[in-house]
Amino acid sequence: MKDGPRPRSFYALAAVFALFVAFLWGPMVAIVALSFQGPDGGLVFPMRGVSLHWFAVLWSNEGSVDISGAFWRSFRLALVVMVLTVVISVMAGLAFRRRFPGAMVLLYIAIASLIVPSIVVSLGIGLEFRLFDGLVQSLGGDWAQRNFVTLLGTFTSGLGAHLTWTLPFGLLIMFAVFNRFDPSYEEAARDLGASRWQTFVHVTLPIIAPFLIGVAVFGFTLSWDELARSSQVMGSTNTLPMQLAALTTTVTTPEIYALATLTTGASLLLVGVLLTCAFVLRRRRSAG
Repeated sequence: MKDGPRPRSFYALAAVFALFVAFLWGPMVAIVALSFQGPDGGLVFPMRGVSLHWFAVLWSNEGSVDISGAFWRSFRLALVVMVLTVVISVMAGLAFRRRFPGAMVLLYIAIASLIVPSIVVSLGIGLEFRLFDGLVQSLGGDWAQRNFVTLLGTFTSGLGAHLTWTLPFGLLIMFAVFNRFDPSYEEAARDLGASRWQTFVHVTLPIIAPFLIGVAVFGFTLSWDELARSSQVMGSTNTLPMQLAALTTTVTTPEIYALATLTTGASLLLVGVLLTCAFVLRRRRSAG
């Protein structure tokens, strides 16, 4: 049976969707194209030659700011945040499977940072660590006066600030996973003589592994591009988003477009790798 003519509403909705896609991806396509400008290229079309000149400027640190240092600093921080988000989220999900007094209050406290403005969280953490600095200086005596500077840093206050953003998402995902988890698999493993640790490693973990990859994606990408929560807590070092913000006020070359292309490509590459891992895990589980 042949389909009849499509109604006009179909074409109207298709046109609206096409405009939405163009609005969503058009600027990114333009930025990627302009990042390959020649040495004399500007910030707008038409392009003046095609080259990798502006990428070389980024990595040679001949540009306005230290991009390569900020890139690897953000990358290492995002990896640490990703691992901690996955581990803590799994542990919390396992803990909340058991009923205990104050569970709901603790849950609300854990996810409260999602509704607090990010800049307020950053200011609060920065103030807290400055109080710690004063405490160290008052207790450290002459050693603190000579050697101590601050506790503010990428893997101290910066790490804590990023975890306040990534952990609530990881917790919500794991709570949803364990709410639908069938405990009969674990009971069967224990009936066969498996210990609690063996049950977790050989039964629970393989079942929830695809969801852990989703938590890892959230943890890495949210940390990778976080700006507001980093603004007051990084001390003397900057992350890549902070350097990008600095470039928007100082640079007048396609260097900023090259940086945007690199950061977007790195994010897409990681997401692609993790999704591939999830697909492989699912195929292996189906084959098993």
